[in-house]
Amino acid sequence: MHTADTYNDKVVLQFSVMTVVWGIVGMLVGLFIAAQLYWPALNFDIAWLSYGRLRPLHTNAVIFAFGGSALFATSLYVVQRTSHVRLLSDKLAAFVFWGWQLVILLAAITLPMGLTQGKEYAELIWPIDVLIAVVWVAYAVLFFGTIVKRRVKHIYVANWFYGAFIIAVALLHIVNSLAIPVDMVHSFPIYSGAVDAMVQWWYGHNAVGFFLTAGFLGMMYYFVPKQCGRPVYSYRLSIVHFWALIAIYMWAGPHHLQYTALPDWAQSLGMVFSLVLLAPSWGGAINGVMTLSGVWHKLRTDPILKFLIVSLSFYMMSTFEGPMMSIKTVNSLSHYTDWTIGHVHSGALGWVAMISIGAIYALLPRLVGLKQMHSIKLIDAHFWTHTIGVVFYIASMWIAGVMQGLMWRATNADGTLTYSFVESLNATYPYYLGRIAGGALVVAGMLIMAVNVIRTLQAARGVMEHPVLVPHADEARA
Repeated sequence: MHTADTYNDKVVLQFSVMTVVWGIVGMLVGLFIAAQLYWPALNFDIAWLSYGRLRPLHTNAVIFAFGGSALFATSLYVVQRTSHVRLLSDKLAAFVFWGWQLVILLAAITLPMGLTQGKEYAELIWPIDVLIAVVWVAYAVLFFGTIVKRRVKHIYVANWFYGAFIIAVALLHIVNSLAIPVDMVHSFPIYSGAVDAMVQWWYGHNAVGFFLTAGFLGMMYYFVPKQCGRPVYSYRLSIVHFWALIAIYMWAGPHHLQYTALPDWAQSLGMVFSLVLLAPSWGGAINGVMTLSGVWHKLRTDPILKFLIVSLSFYMMSTFEGPMMSIKTVNSLSHYTDWTIGHVHSGALGWVAMISIGAIYALLPRLVGLKQMHSIKLIDAHFWTHTIGVVFYIASMWIAGVMQGLMWRATNADGTLTYSFVESLNATYPYYLGRIAGGALVVAGMLIMAVNVIRTLQAARGVMEHPVLVPHADEARA
């Protein structure tokens, strides 16, 4: 029987397990559609197996099912430990878990059926959008309600990032999804033309900025110091990092619309803010890496720490590459090429997946009363399999993308195009095989994780009841 003086770790464990499940599912779909680009006959002439239907299933599964479950698990774990209280409501926590799984299930049914709004990262039809909003508001009440009843005055910086992510995603989702329903599966957006594009990429880039960055930075600020056994390198820098990031990120969306019908000033504004964004991004990453000062030797023996720290190096790489690609002259080469795919996956597989995996490895044994995962060697094997896979993937896409951009813009002396599109496609083929190899390694790594998680849960006796930490009297008064 749960009592008021223990943490609610049941919901954390549920989301942690589903992180692994949806990670495998989402990445397997990604591997399958990568293979379709090399062997087009793999759609078997079945409409719901076609690339155009499975691709949004892949992005939604990896971002919102895998990444989302990791965010729910870690945020609900961290907010209890740093606030020294149990979650606001067990029933609300259960509703958030089952509500989110229902959203994912409905997405997995509707997207292969071709039911879509056609918006990047916002494809789901309007009834599911409404359900997402309801679940998200419930999550916000659960998270902030727990903070309100905290036993310590201080709100740790990880919760600032989680809080910003929750508020921003609610705002982004609701504004971008406003539509006029026609029937239960069709609707028209309330925006039109360039305005619709602008609102979509305000949402789309901030889905990256808040769902895929701010939330995972909350993860970084709790689990990196915890795994190192040292305080965060600079608490002051973490606060500067927070305010700078959330102030600037909102403005970067137009860089997805360079050389389109969007007004030129808006394109330039998006580019400038993207470049400014480099400073807080690197400030936060350096803060995380420098937390290892004095304990660098732990990287040799702790594969969880390897996941967390290497994820930060991928974060630095992605947040350097993104602003560079937003510069109009660079964008004229990179846009519509596989360079963009390489950039997205260095962020998704390098930063988001690796910090999520590290965090799940760190918290899972604690939930079930064990000192560590079943096998440290398997974590190490997962680390190297994943890292090599990601490098294979992104290097293939970088080379293919730059080559495509150069071939498409090459002209003869008389102004005609030097290469046909089919020639550029033919030249890209070997790199698509490289991407498949990289993706296969990443999926193999997730299967290794699944084995380790199953063995760990088998060794455990279910969810442990962890007593709520009672703060020191001076800390409570602070």
